Amino acid sequence: MGSFAAHDGVIAGRYRLGRRIGRGGMGTVWRATDELLGREVAVKELHTDDAASAGAAQSYQDRTLREARTVALIKHPNVIVLHDIVEQDGRPWIVMELVDGRSLSDRLAADGTVDPREAARIGIAMLGALRAAHERGVLHRDIKPANVLLESATGRVVLTDFGIAQVSGATTITETGAFVGSPEYTAPERMAGGQAGPESDLWSLGVLLCTVLSGESPFHRDSLGGILHAVVYDEIRPPTAAGPLLPVVRGLLERAPDRRMGADEAERLLRAYLETGRTPAAAVHYSPTQRSVPTPTPVPSPPPAPSSPEPTPTGVPGTPPAAIVPPPAPSGAQNRTVRVRTALLAGVALVTLAGLGAGVTALLMLRDDEKRDDKSVHAVPSSESGRPSAARVTGTPRPSDRASASRLPTVSATPPPATAEVKAPEGYHTVKDPAGFTLAVPDGYTRSFEPPRVFYYSPGKEFRIGVLISDPKEEGPIGVMRNSASQAPDRYPGYRDGRVSRTTHKGNQAASWEFTWNGFEDSAGARHTDDICWNEGGKMYDVWVSAPAAKSAEGRRQFDTVLESFARTRPVSGR
Repeated sequence: MGSFAAHDGVIAGRYRLGRRIGRGGMGTVWRATDELLGREVAVKELHTDDAASAGAAQSYQDRTLREARTVALIKHPNVIVLHDIVEQDGRPWIVMELVDGRSLSDRLAADGTVDPREAARIGIAMLGALRAAHERGVLHRDIKPANVLLESATGRVVLTDFGIAQVSGATTITETGAFVGSPEYTAPERMAGGQAGPESDLWSLGVLLCTVLSGESPFHRDSLGGILHAVVYDEIRPPTAAGPLLPVVRGLLERAPDRRMGADEAERLLRAYLETGRTPAAAVHYSPTQRSVPTPTPVPSPPPAPSSPEPTPTGVPGTPPAAIVPPPAPSGAQNRTVRVRTALLAGVALVTLAGLGAGVTALLMLRDDEKRDDKSVHAVPSSESGRPSAARVTGTPRPSDRASASRLPTVSATPPPATAEVKAPEGYHTVKDPAGFTLAVPDGYTRSFEPPRVFYYSPGKEFRIGVLISDPKEEGPIGVMRNSASQAPDRYPGYRDGRVSRTTHKGNQAASWEFTWNGFEDSAGARHTDDICWNEGGKMYDVWVSAPAAKSAEGRRQFDTVLESFARTRPVSGR
C-alpha cells in the first residue's frame, strides 16, 4: 500500500504523486501533479489487500469505479470535481480536483465551534450539493464533518467522499450485508432497516449543523447501543447554541421522513437568516422531540420472556431478548408509539441473535467506541452473502441466571479442533469461554459478555482484554484494521502513534494495530491498545488488550500471553 508514493511514482505516465493528504476506510488520497496540464490534483488510491482473493480485488475495483461514476454524475460547485480515472498495475485510481484547505472536522478540532452565520453558510452549500446529488438519483449516505472540505482561499464548501453513495438502480455495498455510514449521523429509518431516501441525507445534515454549532452530535453516547436508542427513541434536544437556526435543526431532525423538512424550505430559512439576522417561522411546525420512531422492517415475533429475566451487563438493545422486553403498552395516545418501540427493540434483540441481515442488526454488530472496549468501528456483516441466515443459529441464551445470560448462540463454522490443554503461566488461569475460545487470563479478572464482544476486566477495569468473533470480511484482516485506524481520529480523543501492520498468527494471515490515546475518562490518563485480528476456521477473530499508557509494558505482556494461549473451541449452546 502506498508503494507508488513512497517512490514518488508516476501514475498512468501523467500524475506524479507527492505527499499523502488524507486516508479513509476505502482509499488514500495523495497530492499529485498533472504533468500534462501542469496543475495540482488529488489522486485517490484504492485500498487493496495484496493477498486478497481475485473476487475481493474485483469487488474493490468495482467499488472505486462506482464512486467515480457517481461523482461524475453530479455537476455542482459544492461537490468535488472528477477529472479522470486511470489504471495502473491493474488497479483504478481516481483523479479529482485538489481542494487546498482542510476538512470541517479538522477545522472544528483546531478552532472550535462556528457561529450561526457560518453554520448557515455551510448548511446552504451542503443543501445545494445534496439537491444536485438527489436530482441525479444519488444518496450520499455519509454526511459528516470529515467529508466536508473548506477551501482556504475562497471559503468554498465542498462535499466529498462518495465511496458509499447509493445510485438509483445500481448495486451498492450495503447489499453485501455490511452497515455503512457513521451511526451518530445516520437517520432513524436507516437504523430501523427501512427504506432510505433523500430525506435520510437531510437528517444527517441536521446532525452536522448541531455538531458544528455545539461541538457534539445530539446523539453522542458512550456506547453504540446508546447511540441506536438515542437516534430512534430518545427525546431529541437540539443544542442551545443552535439559537436562530433552531427551526431548521428541528425540521431536519423530524423522525418521520415524510414530515421532515425539505431542502427548499431549509434553504429558504437559512438564507433569510443570513439576509436579515432573523429566522422566519417554518412553514410547518416541526417537533422532533416526539418519541415516535419509524416502523421497522417486519421481523418475527420474539419468544415469550421468562418470568424473572436477568439483564446482561450492558442493559442496552442487542442484549438477549428477555433483558429488553418492555412493559405492557399503556392505553391512549401513546399506545402506537410503545408498540412500535416494542417491535423495534424486540426485533433488534431477535435479529442480533439470529444473524439476520436487517439494517439494525448490522449496526448493532459494529464495533463501537464504548468506554469498556476501546475499539473503533468495524462493519460486521450478518453473513458472507448478506442474506438472512437465521438457520446458522442453533441456540439462544436463556437469561435465567448470570452465567446463562453470558452465553452466545452457537454459529455454524468450520469445526474447531479438540480443545487442547493450555498451560497458564504463573499468575494466570485458563478459562474456556462459552463464546467458543480458550485463553489464559490474569488471576482476579472478571468476565463480561457485552454483545457481540467478550471482555475480561482487571479490578477497576484498569486492564481490559477483549475478544470479538465475526464473519470474515472481503477486505481481509489488513483491510479491517486499516479501516478502523482511518476512523480512529474521530473516535478516540487524542489518538496518536497508530501503526497497522501485516503479520501472521499461528500460521494464519493477520493484521496488527497499536495506538495511544487519551481515554474516555478524563481523569484516568492516556491508554495504549494492542490489537490483532486473523481469519481461522471460517471466522474472523479479533483480540485486543487496552492498558494505561504508563503500564503499556505490562499490557503488552498480557497481550502476548493471551495470544499464545488463545485457541478455538466449540461455542456453548443456550440451554
